This record gives sequence, C-alpha cells and structure tokens, in this order.
Amino acid sequence: MLRSGVIAKKMGMTRVYDEEGNHVPVTVLSLEGCQVVAHKSEDRDGYTALQLGAGEAKVKRVSKAERERFAKAAVTPKMKLCEFRVDAENVINVGLQLTADHFIPGQKIDASGISIGKGFAGAMKRHNFGGLRATHGVSISHRSHGSTGQCQDPGKVFKGKKMAGHMGARRRTMQNLEVARVDVEEGLLLIRGAVPGSKGGWVEIRDAVKGVKVDDLPLPGKFREVAAVKATPAKSEEE
Repeated sequence: MLRSGVIAKKMGMTRVYDEEGNHVPVTVLSLEGCQVVAHKSEDRDGYTALQLGAGEAKVKRVSKAERERFAKAAVTPKMKLCEFRVDAENVINVGLQLTADHFIPGQKIDASGISIGKGFAGAMKRHNFGGLRATHGVSISHRSHGSTGQCQDPGKVFKGKKMAGHMGARRRTMQNLEVARVDVEEGLLLIRGAVPGSKGGWVEIRDAVKGVKVDDLPLPGKFREVAAVKATPAKSEEE
C-alpha cells in the first residue's frame, strides 16, 4: 500500500500535554494549500506518481511554461513542487487539496527536508570527534581531528575522510517520527520531536517505511475540493 504524502511548511517548535499531563515537544507543520498539480502514469512516464504543489507563488516569478501548466490544472501557481510515488488505486484527482487528517495521531511518518546550514565547522562539531588529550604533550591542537592518512603507502588521503568542512544544508530524512496531534481547521500537523529544516522551510511528510504499519489509514487519502482558479493567459513579450 503506497499512498501520497504531503508538503508542509515548518513553523517552529512548541509543546503540548498528553492525557497524563506529561509535556511533549512537537514541531508544528502547516499545509499551505497542498494540492495535486499533475499525474504521472505508467503508460506515459513508466511509473505512477502524484505531483503536489504547496504555497502561493507570485505570478511574475513563475515562468510562462509553468503558468500554463498551473492554469491547465486550474490551480494557483505554487512555490514548492514534489512528486510522491503511489499505487494505481491511490491516485487522487488533479486540483484536490489534501487536508491535515490525511495522517492520524499516533501514526509513524518519515520527514525529509534541508537541514539547517552551520557554515564551516570543525571535526569535533561536525563528526562528534573526541579531540586530542588535554595534556601529556598536546598543545594548541586539542580540537584537531588527528591523523588524516598513512605513511608513504598509500601516500594519500582517502576520499570521504571525516574532516572539517561545510556542515548542514543537506537533504536529511528523520524516520519513524510520531504524529502527536492533527488540526484540520487550521491545517496543522504536530510531529513529536525535531524535524529537519529551518523555520519557514519545506518538509516532505510520508508514511513510515519501517516499523509497524497502521491499518486504518484513509485511502487514497483525506482531501477536499477547492474553487477552481480561472486560467489567466500569459502575456506575450510584444504586449
């Protein structure tokens, strides 16, 4: 069973309380008009998938080809586009908007996003190295990464050696996170724990690929109809 995920914007972190009064740290994700923009079919593209769009983009910042594609789908121009592989029976019609109850509380999900950039970082911060000794002959280089290679043979530093360098700003996926709460009216997902990305960044939420599966998930998903956007023809350069 492979169903669509959603695109959400990370709003930040807060905390909620469970039934026993324990405080639970959660990440707040907002579904910014997550709509189905296009379909990928097995006959035409070789695989079955849904292309989703989220966020309202300014028309002047969208290319003419993109404007025509959004107009064909009768949706407003989107800031973020993403594809989700689905089974043929879980295809959702173009133009429908996914809602927050697409996921249920207690369900496990996988969250993918671009991690927060840390700039240039040393080996201890970047790779959790322990550093060199504080005494017994070590001076100045307490936080260095130590040896980088071998002797004359092979006489080089192997690729992938953990050293200082640019940290963060990479695509990362956190697996088996738990959905704490769902707010359908506000379009919010509250995910227990931390989610990759900075505040205001886009995050892809999918059903967890590992662990125990939930049997009563809505299929093909939870969605609603929205008013179709009237197609606005793109102006030519002569005009």
